[in-house]
Amino acid sequence: MKRLTKHCAVVDLGLIPYASAFELQQRAVAARKAGEIADVLLFCEHPHVITLGRNGKPEHLRANDRLLTQMNVEFQESDRGGDITYHGPGQIVGYPIVDLTEHRRDVRWYVEMLEEVMIRASADFGVTARRVDERHGLWVDTAPGIEEKLAAIGVHLSRWVTSHGFAYNVSTDLSYFDLIVPCGIPGKRATSLERLLNRAIRLDEVKRKLAAHFGGIFEREMVPMPCRELEAKLANLSPPSRISASVAQEVSDRSGVAIGS
Repeated sequence: MKRLTKHCAVVDLGLIPYASAFELQQRAVAARKAGEIADVLLFCEHPHVITLGRNGKPEHLRANDRLLTQMNVEFQESDRGGDITYHGPGQIVGYPIVDLTEHRRDVRWYVEMLEEVMIRASADFGVTARRVDERHGLWVDTAPGIEEKLAAIGVHLSRWVTSHGFAYNVSTDLSYFDLIVPCGIPGKRATSLERLLNRAIRLDEVKRKLAAHFGGIFEREMVPMPCRELEAKLANLSPPSRISASVAQEVSDRSGVAIGS
């Protein structure tokens, strides 16, 4: 068996606002560009939020401001690729901060590998998921002629260092997707792992599968890291890599148990 000499930290941020996670990603990206940290895979959940990617169309938001306020849903613009999507509790969001110069300088390959991570994790639960040409993410045939989206992908690269990533529906309240045209594709609906299996699924169990397949595909030893440890690493770096005190405190307060601990 091939011994892996490089590692990737796995950090579970727990439930964290989208804007706070975005700022943390920016700090981690700066540190990764400077070679001051290794690859990192961040896991988290977000409170209800709809995000619009840099290629998104505002008309794909079906709800007005009043309805969003009533449903306690934030709206955020994002610098990731893709159109519009929803994040909320019960959805595993993965943010890999990876230097592709140490892997393969190919954006299409990277996106396909993220899809492969989720395809393999889904198979572990007996779900056959697949890619669809020209439509990034993960799709499942739920009935003859009917396909539904299990996971979305939207990434950003800067000097070959990645940010943003994937959103995998486990126990997500799918009714919130009615507020948008999911990923800008009319007539398509979202699904979740629990809906497909008709049983409860633990998020930690899915995170372990995702992390393991991420390590296998990207040839990294996946090392659980408490959120406080990542916070300390970033806090000890010189500007602009230093994480702000307010974000550090919020992440620390909301952090979950590291995977595998």
